[in-house]
This record gives sequence, structure tokens and C-alpha cells, in this order.
Amino acid sequence: MTQIPNKRPARPDLLASIDMGSNSFRLEIAEISHGRYKRIDYIKQTVRLGAGLDAQGMLTEEATQRGLSCLATFARRLEGFDAHQVRAVATQTLREARNRNAFLERGHEALGFPIEVISGREEARLIYQGVSRLQPSEVPRLVVDIGGRSTEMILGKGRVPLTTESFGIGSVSLSMRHFADGRFTAEAFRAAQVQAGAELEEALEPFARHHWREALGSSGTVGAISQILAANGITDGSITPEALRWCIEQCLAAGHIEALALPGLKPERKAVLGGGLSILYTLAVHFGIEVMRPAKGALRQGVIFDLEERLEAARNRQQVDPRELSVRELQQRFRVDGTQAQRVREQATTLWRNLQDVPGSRTPAPMREPLQELAWAGALHEIGMMVSHHDHHRHSAYLLGHVDAAGFSQSQLRHLADLVLGQRGDLIKVVHHRDNPNVMDQVLCLRLAALLHHARMDLPTGVARLRRHEGAAELKLRRQWAQGQLRMMHLLQEECERWADKGDRQLRITLD
Repeated sequence: MTQIPNKRPARPDLLASIDMGSNSFRLEIAEISHGRYKRIDYIKQTVRLGAGLDAQGMLTEEATQRGLSCLATFARRLEGFDAHQVRAVATQTLREARNRNAFLERGHEALGFPIEVISGREEARLIYQGVSRLQPSEVPRLVVDIGGRSTEMILGKGRVPLTTESFGIGSVSLSMRHFADGRFTAEAFRAAQVQAGAELEEALEPFARHHWREALGSSGTVGAISQILAANGITDGSITPEALRWCIEQCLAAGHIEALALPGLKPERKAVLGGGLSILYTLAVHFGIEVMRPAKGALRQGVIFDLEERLEAARNRQQVDPRELSVRELQQRFRVDGTQAQRVREQATTLWRNLQDVPGSRTPAPMREPLQELAWAGALHEIGMMVSHHDHHRHSAYLLGHVDAAGFSQSQLRHLADLVLGQRGDLIKVVHHRDNPNVMDQVLCLRLAALLHHARMDLPTGVARLRRHEGAAELKLRRQWAQGQLRMMHLLQEECERWADKGDRQLRITLD
């Protein structure tokens, strides 16, 4: 644990990640120089957010306050950090919580940085990124992360995750169900292992023993049990089925959490030990894991490496943002008309730059993310065509709101879904964004780009420019071109009427 300094960091090259897990929140600050990772600071607090979900799937106020208090502590350590240096991700508990948006708003205020809810598969990908970068190997490997309310499994080789999956079972949720009264019984362990086995059964073939040669565990559960085994001289810290049975026997002999006094067992781990042991033993038996060793990397390091790749892509055009690769994969999967997607993407981003009065080659850092989001929305605005041409924008929005896409948080995918939903038709679909001019700028630029290219043809260079003028948005068209585009002008006039009715501004068309 680290004491919280009151001074501002003097180094702008530092990167920070916040892992808001179901059991613990972690803050990691690191420097990456010439590919080498150096930890600068690490703070961990046991929050047990996952224990605060009630029967209706609502996060209780007590659990919320524990989380907010921890985030406020992190905020003090992060004073002076710019937004591009920090990335905060939340996992299974906030994937499940029905009132997560309320928590995210309060969390953003407490932390001072936005919080992203990531999907289970994205969590698995980031876990593997942390492990593969800090513990490189070309040996096919199985990486397991047992969290508070989910368990991630990854097959990979080198730096490439080949199969990723997330299962809705973890040390907190299983302990709450089978060891809630603090008692350790053989019946409780059997029931917990049956539940774990049922949840993990669909992974038996994809993650079978013949697919990998070594097994690593990257979670707090694996680390905690490894420390117990090493402290008691059972193993060197390696986890085996025999060693796990020894751990379970010690729990049964103690009979109750409060009577358990094992060297190496931290007090904050007692409440979730039963569930963690049950999942780990089930994995060892059903997946043929003779030996599992603790991994050097985890989610928090993977987030930092991913953040580094994003920043490097922004600085160096030869480096591709990992999210851009996902956009290309989605285009291929849903058979998007790539030529039309590129037309709309380029037109939308050009209009957005016009509107922000930003030169094409010098986009300030705070504006890069909205510009990228608009570009991705343009690239993916027609993925719903594969489902049906009728109301394809609705199908596109549904797909984007529910797809797994490496590099994207669930929050960001939902935002892209909102943009593509608003690409055409009545603006009532985006009326809830009327108080957010930045989002409405994105919607306006995407709608106009789709309209200008509705005939699926290229336009003359510089034929359309968008600017703010007297509180309105003004689309200026080249007169000579516009006079020959009667159908286009009709559609644009209809668009002006829609903005007058439900938009956050007036839209005017002028000719020059």
C-alpha cells in the first residue's frame, strides 16, 4: 500500500489505470519507455462493490459510498494528470447493476475522470495484454482471472489472444451464496463446485487441455492462494489440485471464517476464500490443470499498455489504434459497403472539423476522441444493412449496442449506437442528447454526411462546408453544384425542418 502524496506529478509521460473490480479497486501508475514497463505507484483498496448488489440488481447506497470514497482517494493521487494519461475501467458488478449510470456519474465526479464499463471479453483481452507484455512467451498458454463476480479465460500465444471468454461467476458471488454465514462445510464446498462447474461447462472444449501447454492465473484469488501455499510450505507458490485440496481441508478443519488462521492469508481475503477455492479447484479438475502459476501481469497493466497503444497511434500514423482494427473487422463481418462507408466517414469528419474550426492536420488532444467516435460511426453506420435494408439504422444501432469489439468499452459502443440511430429520420431518437452540444455536433455531421452521399456517389472536393453562424449551423454549398441537385436540396430542406422541430439549433443552407 502507498501513502498518498499531496504534490502534483511532475512527469507528463506517466500513465495511470484504475481497475474497478467487484472485490477490490486498484490504481496503477507506470512509465513505459522503449517497451519496458516500470511501476511508479500502486494503490489497492478492498471495496467489495460486488457484495452490494441487492436482489433486484441495484447497487446499494452503502456499497456506492465505499466505491466513491475509494475513487476520491485515487483522485488525490492523480492530481495534475491530464485526461489522456488516465483510463478507468469497471467490470462485472457494473455490467450487472441496473443503476450503473447513476453510479458512473457520481464516480466520474469523485474521480475527476470518466469511467468505462468494459465487456467480459474486452476484460479478458486486456488481462491477456497485461500478462503477455510482462511475461512474454511463445508457448501456447491458458490464462485465468477469477474476479469477484466473473471469471475470465483466455487462450493465447505470444501477444495474440486466440480465444477469450468471460463467465458470470466469481469469488464474491459464490461466497455470498454458499458461505454467507461464514461456515465452511463439505456440503457448501460441493454445492459451490457444482455451481462453478455448471457455469464453466461450455468452456470445456474451447479451453481443453490439448490447446495449451502452461497455465497462469492473473487474479487476486490466484495470488492470495499462492501466498498461502508458499507461506505454509505446501508448494513454492504453484497451485496444484493436491494443494487446493489441502486448502479446502484447512477451511473444513477451522469450520468458520473467523477461526481460520493460515499463514499468508490476509484478513480481507477470508470472506471470499471459499468461493475462490471452489472455482479454482473446479478449473483444475475439469480442465486438467496440473500446475498453475501466478502471472506477472493483470487487467490494470493491460489497460496501461492499451492506453499506450492509443496514444502512440495518435502520435504516429504508422501505428494503428486497436479500435480501428475492430472497426475493420466489424465491416468485414457485416459485409459493409466499404466505399460508401469511407465516403460518409470522410465527409462527416470534414464537416466536424469545419464546425470546430480545426485544421485537418492539427486536431487538439481533447477533440481527438469525439472526432474518432464520429469517424467510427461513419464507418459502421450501415452494418445493419446485413439484417435488413428497411430501418437499417435501427439494426445498426442494435448491433453496435450489443457487439463485442476489442478495444471498445460498452459505454463507447452504446454511444456509437446512439450516433448511428440518429443518422436519419426524426430527431426524437436523440432528443435526450439535446443538452449536450458536443454529441449533437456529432449527430449533425453524421446526418449531413449520409444525406450528401445518399446517392452513393463521390462529391466534388470542397463542395460543402459547415460552420457556426449567429447561433445556428450553416451548411454552405457551392452554388454551381447545388443548382443541379434538386433532389439533394429537397432532402436538405427537410433536414432543416427537422432541426427546427426537435434539434438543439437551427440549420440553414446557403449557397456561394
